[in-house]
Amino acid sequence: MAILAPLRGDIVNIYTQRKLDELDKETRTQDWEDFVQENKTTFSNKTKAADAKWKIETFKQGKKNTADFIIKFDALAMKADTDELYTIFLLKKNVQQNIIKTILGYLPIAMPESLKEWKVAIMLVG
Repeated sequence: MAILAPLRGDIVNIYTQRKLDELDKETRTQDWEDFVQENKTTFSNKTKAADAKWKIETFKQGKKNTADFIIKFDALAMKADTDELYTIFLLKKNVQQNIIKTILGYLPIAMPESLKEWKVAIMLVG
């Protein structure tokens, strides 16, 4: 409890409160090694990447400014560590459909191929 008590802030606060409640109910202590392993698992980069992947898959542009959307989308893509093709797929899926339709109407020679080209095209149309 001495370690958990000062931890505060978003996810850590939720985890801390859950852990303190568990310890209160069980009225027992937890082995230090188990505690360290549980923290490593809970707050590992894999967990953060999985959360970012879920967020990027559900992150829609809606009425957001195109530049703001692209910046936030780019940050999520880096955190999620997705490959370029999947990121392009999600970008086309989550940007306003009228922007994507305009880009798909380009001549084949002018069609964007890389993620960078897609982001530039979306910014120009949006």
